[in-house]
Amino acid sequence: MSESTLPLATFAAGCFWSVEYRFGKQPGVVDTAAGYMGGFLESPTYKQVCTDRTGHAEVVQLRFDPALSSYESLVRFFFALHDPTTKNRQGVDVGTQYRSAIFFHSAEQQATAQRVRDELNVSTFGGRIVTEILPAAAFWRAEEYHQRYNEKHPEMACAI
Repeated sequence: MSESTLPLATFAAGCFWSVEYRFGKQPGVVDTAAGYMGGFLESPTYKQVCTDRTGHAEVVQLRFDPALSSYESLVRFFFALHDPTTKNRQGVDVGTQYRSAIFFHSAEQQATAQRVRDELNVSTFGGRIVTEILPAAAFWRAEEYHQRYNEKHPEMACAI
């Protein structure tokens, strides 16, 4: 299976620098890209998204090898990676661009994301999860300096 035919997964969990770095270390993840999804502006820039007026979330889109990692394991990692109970905020980052969201690429991904969210909402988070589960929309790759930012600038990296 070539890399371009591997399944996609897209997650929003706050600042995409740290999210991309941490997902990139997961078994089976073969590629990551920081970008924007879920808004109404075509081809947004980081500066535009940071105004909190484009509707986009900072996302990480990844390709994964299902022989090495299941989509469910990635969803579970997503929920462990950040605080899914804070609306439009992760740490000091505030705004809709930092919301918690899973953008699904198939009905199977949607069902898995909803099942895991519902399970964790009861077992771990006491009914407080605010994570949105939405159909994947156009993915706009962030500017090159955002790609693998934590690897290039570990001293400046944001934390989740």
